[in-house]
Amino acid sequence: MLRLQDISYSVDGRPLFEGATATIPDGHKVGLVGANGAGKTTLFRLIRGELTLDNGNISLPSRARIGGVAQEVPASETSLLDTVLAADTERAELMAASETATDSTRIAEIQTRLADIDAWSAEGRGSSILKGLGFDDAEQRMPCSDFSGGWRMRVALAGVLFARPDLLLLDEPTNYLDLEGALWLESYLARYPHTVIIISHDRGLLNRAVGGILHLEDRNLTYYQGPYDQFARQRAAQRAQAAATAKKQAARVAHLQSFVDRFRAKASKAKQAQARLKMIEKIDMVTPPEEAARAVFTFPQPDALSPPIIRIEDGVTGYGGPPVLKRLNLRIDQDDRIALLGKNGQGKSTLSKLLSDRLTLSEGTITRSSKLRIGYFAQHQVDELHVDETPLQHLQSALPGLLPPKLRARLAGFGLGADQAETPVAKLSGGQKARLSLLLATLDAPHLLILDEPTNHLDIASREALVEALTAYSGAVVLVSHDMHLLSMVADRLWLVSDGTVKPYEDDLDSYRRLLLSGDKPAKPAKPAAAKPKRAPRDTLVTLRAEVRKCEERVEKLQQMQAKLSEKLADPKLYEDHMASDLAVWNRKFAEVEEALARAETLWLAALEKLEAVTTAN
Repeated sequence: MLRLQDISYSVDGRPLFEGATATIPDGHKVGLVGANGAGKTTLFRLIRGELTLDNGNISLPSRARIGGVAQEVPASETSLLDTVLAADTERAELMAASETATDSTRIAEIQTRLADIDAWSAEGRGSSILKGLGFDDAEQRMPCSDFSGGWRMRVALAGVLFARPDLLLLDEPTNYLDLEGALWLESYLARYPHTVIIISHDRGLLNRAVGGILHLEDRNLTYYQGPYDQFARQRAAQRAQAAATAKKQAARVAHLQSFVDRFRAKASKAKQAQARLKMIEKIDMVTPPEEAARAVFTFPQPDALSPPIIRIEDGVTGYGGPPVLKRLNLRIDQDDRIALLGKNGQGKSTLSKLLSDRLTLSEGTITRSSKLRIGYFAQHQVDELHVDETPLQHLQSALPGLLPPKLRARLAGFGLGADQAETPVAKLSGGQKARLSLLLATLDAPHLLILDEPTNHLDIASREALVEALTAYSGAVVLVSHDMHLLSMVADRLWLVSDGTVKPYEDDLDSYRRLLLSGDKPAKPAKPAAAKPKRAPRDTLVTLRAEVRKCEERVEKLQQMQAKLSEKLADPKLYEDHMASDLAVWNRKFAEVEEALARAETLWLAALEKLEAVTTAN
């Protein structure tokens, strides 16, 4: 059991914890959440003993082992599997001792302990963990030096999972995983036999892998039973109750104070006034919850292009050797929201590069709208920002003709306020850098936005803001992400990249998740399932979307006409005697437009209902 008792800790005079207390029972899986900069990572360092508390106490059972991923595995010549096996130091020491021990008693002790820790199945367990994190059998035998830093972070994660510490501390573990790796980790952690505390902004992980939320706010810790969505509902109810109580108290105090102000000077009312002052002093005021600064993204809206904006026929692409993708027959329209699914190495990044014109076809044809603008965001772009320049300087380089006030407005539209605008990139947080990169990718109002893991450095509020912005965005979106919540909220089409090609995935994200967790074998239904309605043909969706756009444009035009006629009818001159005939004409026109607007709105709603019915069925 982990006990945090009345802990206090400050950094440079700024308190992060003041009398914070919490208890985590053995075997519980807990998500640690709180605002950026609140001290979540610092709490991990305090638990590990890397920092010393100002006051209070942190206690664990005396023999409890604490594990976490501090940094990536070095680029050594040791194979991935051997690196993971070495992470269990007790097993490694016992295995080494078993080869040199000569005393029969010592040999028996070693063998007994090796059996206790299940040492003989270690290689199979280590291999299974590496496979779950994206390494096939051949890659597991390769040296660590053959892999980039991001992949060595996965090896480090595999090592700590293999070592099975009594308290596992994970800080944003899905940031260097793809969707498949993130789903595997969710499943693994749910079965993990010991205590886990996870810092994460991934709602899917916090809903499926944990059974409690430890909330860090106002330098205190509060433990909530249940997954993240349940915590969010409880917090919302608490904030609403606190706001209502504070409002009632403020009204009560104002009422009492008004009596005091009116009658304090009157001798006959002096005692009553003093009594009311004492009543005010005794009220235990509830502080109204502060409104959190709203996270925002403001994507510029592109002009409309005729569909399709991209069409690929019999396409083949790769990097000069054997083709990575072939038999590509794909179409993208401006109102598409497409999620790319598929295991690592199947070609999702290759397809993104092809769509963004960073890669060409070796066979087949690709047709793009002549005026098509494409925005591209990939994880590595955050690391390619100029660390010695400010966000304002980045925009001045990209838009040299725009004045600083307008550049600052652009930055504010992506949540980068006045302070961040003048701060060197090196001093910005990961989330602020990601916002700047997203802004740079969308400066020219692209018709197609390709996003490769856009949420890695974003907190939950920013991820929700991104969902809202993408929903309001009138361009096409192609999305690669390990964040299932983001995919489920944004995407209405799924493309599966596998077996060297790309095809529509006819099921939903939950089915895809079950497929991955079942080891690529379709799960057998417990009972006969009702026949699932077939997806509507692609042409039907295109036709319905075009009809909705046409109806919407008609409504907007009629609303503009109605506004102009209203303005005309509000002119006093129109009501003078000599203008009576004109007044009748304008009134008739206004009635005609109102009638036409009512019909147009009815048709628009009918078109929306048709589209919604087909989309829901899909």
